[in-house]
Amino acid sequence: MRFGLRVVAPVLALLAVPVSALAEITRFDEQVSTFDLDNGMEVVVIEDHRAPVVVHMMWYRAGSADEKPGVSGVAHFLEHLLFKATDNMEAGEFSKTVAANGGSDNAFTSYDYTAYFQRVASDRLELMMQMEADRMVNLRLTEADILTEREVIIEERNQRTENNPNALFGEQASAALYMNHRYGVPIIGWRHEMETLELPDTLEYYEQFYAPNNAILIVAGDVTPEEVKELAERHYGPLEANPNLEPRARPQEPLHNVERRLVFEDPRVSQPYVRRSYLAPERNSDDQKTAAALMLGADLLGDGQTSFMTQKLQFEDKTAVFASAYYRGTSLDDTTFTTIVVPVPGVTLAEAEAQMDAVIEEFMETPIDQAHLARIKSQMRASRIYAKDNVQGLANSYGRALTSGLTIADILAWPDVVESITEEDIKTAMRDVLDKKSSVTGWLTSGLEATQ
Repeated sequence: MRFGLRVVAPVLALLAVPVSALAEITRFDEQVSTFDLDNGMEVVVIEDHRAPVVVHMMWYRAGSADEKPGVSGVAHFLEHLLFKATDNMEAGEFSKTVAANGGSDNAFTSYDYTAYFQRVASDRLELMMQMEADRMVNLRLTEADILTEREVIIEERNQRTENNPNALFGEQASAALYMNHRYGVPIIGWRHEMETLELPDTLEYYEQFYAPNNAILIVAGDVTPEEVKELAERHYGPLEANPNLEPRARPQEPLHNVERRLVFEDPRVSQPYVRRSYLAPERNSDDQKTAAALMLGADLLGDGQTSFMTQKLQFEDKTAVFASAYYRGTSLDDTTFTTIVVPVPGVTLAEAEAQMDAVIEEFMETPIDQAHLARIKSQMRASRIYAKDNVQGLANSYGRALTSGLTIADILAWPDVVESITEEDIKTAMRDVLDKKSSVTGWLTSGLEATQ
């Protein structure tokens, strides 16, 4: 039986299995609720009843950083292959069915997660669950699928990375920063390993990680928790958990005690720049304050026209066309704090780096402009309000946080944590992070301009 354009009767044999009584719904506020299925699947419901539309997202606690050595790119490869045939659908039928029902769908892979989503009319939610449950357990791959899709991902790497010196530079810089952790391996994979991906590699990853007890279902839009619970019990509840699922034990970074440097030359580079990335703590469930302080510190230092670096290098010294700092807080393991300076013509990369160092030192020694800090916090409050207008964006933010080890309570507490951050908190966190011994400094250059 094929999935038609209307919600049809369950086609999975497992769906005939009786479902036991499940945990009660926990409501965190007027918008967010959660419950767990008996098989370990976590379900989050974000209500928004302004339009009869729903976003259905399946998040797996598995990304490229969970790959075994030697098979880089298999997580992203499997993301592509999940649109192939199952026991109940032909290859490509999933997306065709979504489109025929007036919806849209896609998927994406990161270091810490893989996610699949559909945006459809709310009365099509059951059909989405039915199809998503099917491909969670019933994927049927062939050698022909592997050969065809492997060429697709290699061409994707050609377009996004091989033809982009900035991307190649970023790969090398990450590989230099992470000496032991899988964050040093590109999500799309190293080309030489992508070329050797085989069917057993893919099936091993699928069978290990694609299971209800490794998944988070997020449904956002015109639904109630009770409606979602009923449908989730019907379609996802009967799926068997993977009893062999192991904790996410990844190789961690050793102590970094030496500064690392690299120069990446590519004649295609039109705009040389200096980039430095420091190893930094991620946002943790038991300590969100450090991440909040680093986020605010990055904003004060190098986010926007009023930031410290921009004012000093672009407007006062006029030695840079661009200066920035950013902190990637949401990740499962140690993340990065990064600064970038793009010099004006005539300023060498060595000079740009020296100026970047001088500005960072000055920032750390100068009292923080409290009015600027208050503006940033105000802008963040406004952004959180505006974000409620985008249920897909909300579903994304919850999925990223939950697959990175945070809880719903952490997510809801985050605004208050940010508001509580003081100048002392910011300076303390940044002093701990801005240590060149835990950094990689890179120069991206065409090799034609003067760099010394």
